[in-house]
Amino acid sequence: MTRLLFPHEIKPRPFETATARAFRFGPRISPNRAPYEFYPTPPEATRALLSVEQFDGSIWEPACGQGHISKVLASAGHQVVSTDLMSYGYGEAGRDFLAERKPLAKHIVTNPPYGRGLADAFVKHALQLTENNGGKVAMLLAIQSLCHPLRHQLFTEYPPKTVYCLDRCECWPEGKSGRVTPTLAAQRYCWVVWAPSHAGPTRLQWLRTSG
Repeated sequence: MTRLLFPHEIKPRPFETATARAFRFGPRISPNRAPYEFYPTPPEATRALLSVEQFDGSIWEPACGQGHISKVLASAGHQVVSTDLMSYGYGEAGRDFLAERKPLAKHIVTNPPYGRGLADAFVKHALQLTENNGGKVAMLLAIQSLCHPLRHQLFTEYPPKTVYCLDRCECWPEGKSGRVTPTLAAQRYCWVVWAPSHAGPTRLQWLRTSG
């Protein structure tokens, strides 16, 4: 015979992040996507960011992969905390950024996973984590992601300081150019930077990754 449960007998549902939901059925969000959205960032893209932005303090790279961004930051003299959901032989694995409740460094710089709303979740969570510590947030995003009805409120309520449009940036699946689809080959990228002291409109700037 079934009966109603008393409140103390009801087990709370476990907290599930957007990361867990995205990869609930396996490592690929879709057949043409890289496992766990691993698209390494070419070092010249990070060097370009450092040529125009200063980071006074430690930096957290929460989707570090094989260290493509972290190594450039470290070589520039920054103290870098590198974590990732998966193990790629670099940084601390097993850390779901969206489950973190405290910042591991002052600033956050990363190329977030894109599929199933993960990039949006990364941006929002990074802004929450740095809200009270004076840190910047720099995200490498697909430039078309700036123009979308679902993101309009985010960008108007939390306007970035600067959007840096990169002239060339190639983020291949798992770093393998042979697996590139025509859609990915046509992708264009930008660094979107939020700063706690910023007030006013967003600045748009063109940025070379070479020369």
